[in-house]
Amino acid sequence: MSVSAPRAALVLENGKLFWGREFGALGRSLGEVVFQTGMTGYQETLTDPSYHGQIVVQTSPQIGNTGWNDEDSESARIQVAGYVVRDPSRTASNWRSRRELSDELVQQGVVGIAEVDTRSLTRHIRESGVMRAGVFSGDALTDPDAMTEQVLTAPPMAGANLAARVSTAQPYVRPAVGTRRFRVAALDLGVKANTLRMLADRGIETHVLPASSSLDQILETEPDGVFLSNGPGDPSAMTEAVALTRAVLERRIPLFGICFGNQILGRALGRETYKLRYGHRGINIPVIDSVDGRVSITSQNHGFAVEGEAGERFDTPFGRALVSHHCPNDGAVEGLRCLDVPAFSVQYHPEAAAGPHDAAALFDEFTTLMSGDR
Repeated sequence: MSVSAPRAALVLENGKLFWGREFGALGRSLGEVVFQTGMTGYQETLTDPSYHGQIVVQTSPQIGNTGWNDEDSESARIQVAGYVVRDPSRTASNWRSRRELSDELVQQGVVGIAEVDTRSLTRHIRESGVMRAGVFSGDALTDPDAMTEQVLTAPPMAGANLAARVSTAQPYVRPAVGTRRFRVAALDLGVKANTLRMLADRGIETHVLPASSSLDQILETEPDGVFLSNGPGDPSAMTEAVALTRAVLERRIPLFGICFGNQILGRALGRETYKLRYGHRGINIPVIDSVDGRVSITSQNHGFAVEGEAGERFDTPFGRALVSHHCPNDGAVEGLRCLDVPAFSVQYHPEAAAGPHDAAALFDEFTTLMSGDR
């Protein structure tokens, strides 16, 4: 793709430049550049707290064709640090659309870039790994060396504790739909709106608590279960959440974790975590159940993973545990299950927005766990 008059640039920390034109707000944005392979669901992607601090590259060539609506956001605001697309739609066409994607990016101050060769960029990230980057447009667009120097000032994702930036500041309650069957304390590490909907639809009253919550604050809700949400950052930096999870396990309170929550549970069980080369970010990622061999197509967004092997059984301070799921693409751990305490987790997003519904039954499994019918 040729761009006759570049008015924006994506600059990677290794000095690689991709020219384009401004898309959204003008200015500068720094973060970790990652690619997302979903062909639908860009609004859910942009508002997913797990993408906080990241510059998201959409591999799907055309973005924005359904505009922006008031129903599909996964949080109260756009969470990405920057946005990279190839061909933004000239106009939105959908009965639920309320405004153009570009207008929403401007309104929320999100710096983006369009007309980028996203295929070449994605291949470069696959070969070199995710890295720090910056999107520059308007007055922030200067010479390449100066922009690269700015990128190198950005903090790396490894070691980053970002959950506090996206977590709720005050506790709140999401009521159950219909008759309340269970009460759950959810540690908000970056919870998505549809997760709370899925819990509510199963008769669960969810008390959403800040990421900094203590065990006493968890117990004050008199929970039937504890939920560890998705979220951004490096799980190795979440020492308080890991300690809290251990305390919950010691009290044998039923526990369910997704995505970041899977990594927190893994570290609570004594496993290490590591950074993936370019992560899993998409809505068509296969996962194999190590117990029955069933394959699910899942929605995922994570750059870290728990160490372990497919089907591995291992000892923990809380008894035996199992690597319950894995990804056939690279062998990454996709789920953990405790065999002697009521706890399990998955690395993917069973709330499935946007994505398939293969894993929605995991919420039913959580209710079964809380009912004592293991």
